[in-house]
Amino acid sequence: MPELHRWDLQPVEARALQKELAERVRFRPLPATFEILGAADIAYVAATNQLVAAMVTFQWPDLTLIESSHVVAPITFPYIPGLLSFREVPSLLEAHRKLRRPPEVLLCDGQGIAHPRRVGLASHLGLCLDIPTVGCAKKLLCGKHDELELHRGSATPLRHRDEVVGWVFRSRDGVKPIYISPGHLSDLESSRDLIHRCLSRFRIPEPLRQAHNLATQLRKALSDSLQGKQPVH
Repeated sequence: MPELHRWDLQPVEARALQKELAERVRFRPLPATFEILGAADIAYVAATNQLVAAMVTFQWPDLTLIESSHVVAPITFPYIPGLLSFREVPSLLEAHRKLRRPPEVLLCDGQGIAHPRRVGLASHLGLCLDIPTVGCAKKLLCGKHDELELHRGSATPLRHRDEVVGWVFRSRDGVKPIYISPGHLSDLESSRDLIHRCLSRFRIPEPLRQAHNLATQLRKALSDSLQGKQPVH
């Protein structure tokens, strides 16, 4: 698949590109039937200025693990709020290329359209791969919402500039909510429903939890190997 755009951009160029990409994001219900669900997450190795991009796939709907892939790559774009996709998507694309059976729907640890310029990591990655994506973030990036009930499954719309851009969703009784937003080729209702169906006993949906665990384990292994090379004082 040809690259959607070049990645060697300055921040001002990246922001301008986001506005163009936002016009290309499309909304529709997620497929009623599909076979392979993917989940993507990133971990950072601060000591070496690297990141670990992890992608895990599952049989849908029983969430049986199929395969995983990962990439360790240098960080080539600075940390700037709202431009995270330019830092992370290139390595996630490489991890995706390593999969023998790529996902038909992909969950991302990040925002979809719940983003100041309506193109967060999930939307950007969906455009690059041309597949349905859903963003599921642990923190709020933008927008406001009404008070959320404390029981699992409760949801309230997330609004930004008078537009509903996602859901604030309680995935476990009494714990902090998660933030769900359509990425690309998805919509509000089907994105929330998919995340709901992926819940287990944890706050984070099970596919994303496993992708996070893989990225974290790889980061720890890299950090441990670095410490092993250092002389003992």
